[in-house]
Formats: sequence, structure tokens, C-alpha cells
Amino acid sequence: MHSDLRMSLVCLLLIVGAACSDGGESEVRTQEPEAEAALPAGTTETTTDGIIVSGFSAPESVLHDAQLDVYLVSNINGGGLDVDDNGFISRLAPDGTISDLRWIDGAADDVTLHAPKGMGLNGDTLIVTDIDVVRLFDRESGEPIGEWPVDGSSFLNDVAVAADGSVFVSDMGVRFSESGLEDTGSAAIHVFGPDGAHSTLDAGDVTRINGLAARDGRVYGVTYGTGVIFSVIGGTRADLPELPGMNLDGVVALDGGELLVSDWDTQTVYLLRPNGSASAVAKNVESPADIGIDRGRNRLLIPGLSTNQVLLAPLPG
Repeated sequence: MHSDLRMSLVCLLLIVGAACSDGGESEVRTQEPEAEAALPAGTTETTTDGIIVSGFSAPESVLHDAQLDVYLVSNINGGGLDVDDNGFISRLAPDGTISDLRWIDGAADDVTLHAPKGMGLNGDTLIVTDIDVVRLFDRESGEPIGEWPVDGSSFLNDVAVAADGSVFVSDMGVRFSESGLEDTGSAAIHVFGPDGAHSTLDAGDVTRINGLAARDGRVYGVTYGTGVIFSVIGGTRADLPELPGMNLDGVVALDGGELLVSDWDTQTVYLLRPNGSASAVAKNVESPADIGIDRGRNRLLIPGLSTNQVLLAPLPG
């Protein structure tokens, strides 16, 4: 797809309601497609591709809480940069049943949640990015327990938690303008140590960092718009082989060193092997955002941001 059309779709669909404007908050809002809005929460369909669950509102990320055996789904529910306090987190059972659509709800008096995106788990804490703040919730109750404001950030996106408890958070470093995405210069990977100390990870000259994954002391990142896949370990960055598309979103690191990477351009989730070869493990998935994995069931969890659906897809092998 041509880049100008893709950027238009980013403004219209990726943000689901946020008009492209030159800074600030726009009063113009687009409407969600009637067909998608009409589907009740929890509508499920079993297909050859897996279980499709409908009824979400711009689902950006799916995370498997293996300890509680539940899938968590972040719902932007409006503009990706709108400070509207109407974002929410859903709880989805592995059989495709939505057990609690608004488990953590920005509309609640004691919760602030504008446009939740990436999520991670660190002990008993659920970590959620929200524009320029990282919000912390109790893993079991969903009660808010704190926050980490990230001064100077513009588009906090994904979360990755390392084995030592370090938390990595990507800032895509963009805002929306009439021409599409506009770089703000804030792109970075922020690090919060086990003691809460904040620093940044030197990932070299990389912009529009989207998905993150952490495994075996290495941090992986993918970018939206430039198609870069990279890793950082010991202060050294290495670029990995490219995939066919440029608009990469989610990344999951597997036990054997493989990466699962979602791409909007080709509507595909790829398996990228350490030897550089790649193959598609899910095809024809519109707007595949921050993917997750259920390792016990060997299942891929794919949020369709513009379709308001989540696909629970079996992984081959």
C-alpha cells in the first residue's frame, strides 16, 4: 500500500476517532464503522483461522496473564492521543468469552486511563502505557496502585519486562498532523529499574519505536513506518533482517530465539528465525497491533485495532 494512503489509514483507523490535526486536541471525530459498532461485546466466531471475538473498542494490545490464565485487552476507545479518560482494559477467557469488558475502566471515579496501549506484568503489578504516563494496577483486583509520568514523551507505546524486573517502555515519538504522522523527536526506550529508577536505553539512531520484547538479557524492538527490527544487549545494537512490510507493530520473543512480528502493510504476523528466514503464521489480519502469546496453548493473540476484534489463532508446530 502506498505510504500516503497508509498514513491516512493511520489517522482514520489506527486512532479510531482521532482526526489528523496540527498539534493539540481536535474537535473533529470520525465514526466507527456501523457494522463493527453493532456487534455486541463477546460475540465469538470459530473459523479455520481461530476464534474471533468481537465487541472491543480499538483493541491495541493483548497480554496473557499465565498465572490467572486470562487474556487482558487494552481498549483505546477513541483517539490514541485523546486525554478523555474513557480507555479500558478487558478480561477475556481463553475460550473466547469476555468475562469483564471494562475490568479497569477510565470512566470509574478512582481510575485514570485515557488511551491504553502496551501492557506488561511484573510480579503482582500490571503495567500499562497511557500517552505520556505509565500506569500501574494490581494484577488481581485491577485497582490503581501508582503511576510513572514520563516527562517529554509524546506517544508511549509498548511494555517489555525483563527477568530481573527491569521494565522497558517505548515512546514512538509522534503526533498527528494533516499529512499523517509527524515525528516529535522524543522517540526512545525508557527503562524503569527494579528500584523504580528511570533511565533510557541507547538504541542508536532509531525512530517510531513501536513493539518491544525482552528475553535473555536482550531487548528487541520494531518500528512503524520504517520497518526496522533491532536488538540491544550490553549497550550494543544490531539490526535484524527486514520483513516485507514497513509498518511493524507488535513483537514477541520465543524460546528458540525466533521473533513473532505483526505488520500492518501485509496484514500478516511473521515468524522471523535466527538464521534470517521468515514465514507467515497468520495472514489477512487487518490492523494487527500489539500481539501476545499463550505459550501453554501455543496460541497467538492478535488485536485488530480497526476491526474491534481479537483473533485467538493457533501457532503452527
